[in-house]
Amino acid sequence: MANWITGIIFVVVKVGVVLILLLLLAAYLVWVERKLIARMQVRYGPNRAGRFGLLQPMADLIKLVTKEDTVPEAASRTVFLFAPAVVATTALLIFAVVPFGKTLTLWGKPVPLVIADLNVGVLFVIALSSLGVYGVVLGGWASNSKYSLLGGIRGAAQMVSYEVSLGLSLVPVVMWAHSFSLVDIVNAQARYPFILVLPGSFIIFFISAVAEIKRIPFDLPEAENELVAGYHTEYSGMRFGLFFLGEYITMVVLGALVAIFFWGGWRGPILPPFVWVLVKVLVIVFVLIWARGTLPRLRYDQLMHFGWKVLMPVALLNILASGALRLVLGF
Repeated sequence: MANWITGIIFVVVKVGVVLILLLLLAAYLVWVERKLIARMQVRYGPNRAGRFGLLQPMADLIKLVTKEDTVPEAASRTVFLFAPAVVATTALLIFAVVPFGKTLTLWGKPVPLVIADLNVGVLFVIALSSLGVYGVVLGGWASNSKYSLLGGIRGAAQMVSYEVSLGLSLVPVVMWAHSFSLVDIVNAQARYPFILVLPGSFIIFFISAVAEIKRIPFDLPEAENELVAGYHTEYSGMRFGLFFLGEYITMVVLGALVAIFFWGGWRGPILPPFVWVLVKVLVIVFVLIWARGTLPRLRYDQLMHFGWKVLMPVALLNILASGALRLVLGF
């Protein structure tokens, strides 16, 4: 009985720590992105709220909380209010299976540094990324706005299209690790990270994931020159903030998944395991911000053509090549 209660306490503590760190990281990624893009454009960026603008995330939070939360008169009210939570919640839930290290000893007991080591962790990640489509579609449809509806339809088509190549890119990773568990995948990279033997999978996964999270050059659902703001045009206050929060949490999710699947997870010299995960996440986040300040947006027909006629066939060929490589090497 005591062991059962202790286990529940450990899980609750891990959930609380991960949630707090994620929210803080997402809040300050907004500040980092604004600062970096400002420097790329020879500007200062936020520098009024606190030293170097470090209190800007707090100022933004106060602004969002105190803003009026409006609902369009002709909107489907229940769905309209519910949709933003879907986007943020699905992104947060993915971290339930992301390992940050091996174990930590507390009160004489080994505590795994993962909330839940599921034996179907890869499928769990893909399933939750698929559920994120509903937040975009429902938010666009429930607003009863033509701009929002078009953004929602674009988002659904884009996310469903690139989910195919995203899932296919992870097949070689599962083949080499012999497991769907994210912990086992990290352990399988004890000798070398998978990016050395599966560079094609890494490239396909990264491109597909960027399209999934709708970042430039794949931000067609939010094309402001065409759709005002896309599927969240009619949202204000904290509900708009939830869409915004979901976007930055998914950036952290992408960085964590790249680290787990291809960069050896928590493994690295000298620094503690958690620090290595954070460093690898921040590298991916920097690349995403750099792309936003550099690349132009694709046309929608180019986006869909690339996903279905280029990326998916290449992903299928990559599975065959990875399987052949395993046979050649005798694994």
